Amino acid sequence: MIGERIVQKVSSTRGFAKVAPHVIPALDRAVHRLTRGRFLLSAQLLPGVILTSTGARSGLPRRAPLACMPEEGGRSWLLVGSNFGRPGHPAWTANLLAHPDASVSWKGRDIPVTARLLQGEERAAAWKAVLTFWPPYATYQARVDREIRLFRIVRR
Repeated sequence: MIGERIVQKVSSTRGFAKVAPHVIPALDRAVHRLTRGRFLLSAQLLPGVILTSTGARSGLPRRAPLACMPEEGGRSWLLVGSNFGRPGHPAWTANLLAHPDASVSWKGRDIPVTARLLQGEERAAAWKAVLTFWPPYATYQARVDREIRLFRIVRR
């Protein structure tokens, strides 16, 4: 689709990486709350979840709207810690490393999940799949020195 290619091109720009982290999550949280979990604005481009994890340092619940790649008909999801191609890992990835049990809001339902950081061949295969799913992730990876964290979350 032409519209999808335009969105992919725009989302690969440095300007998008500067603005999007401040605008998209706030809009997603507001729309998600107003629609009682049935709608995410960003999910009009990519499937999305609201991840509720436990803060790595605070121990408090932390909510983050995230793009995801559903697997197995919604039995599991891949989450990409791209941080829009910015240098540091997003905070939610540290939360999942410290506390892998979390929950996601998926299509209006809260689902308990367990997260696992992918490594080695499993990560390579999943990374190839997410690049096919959303090619701008390659631009994000090329822009940073760190390896972008990739998690598989599965229903508990």
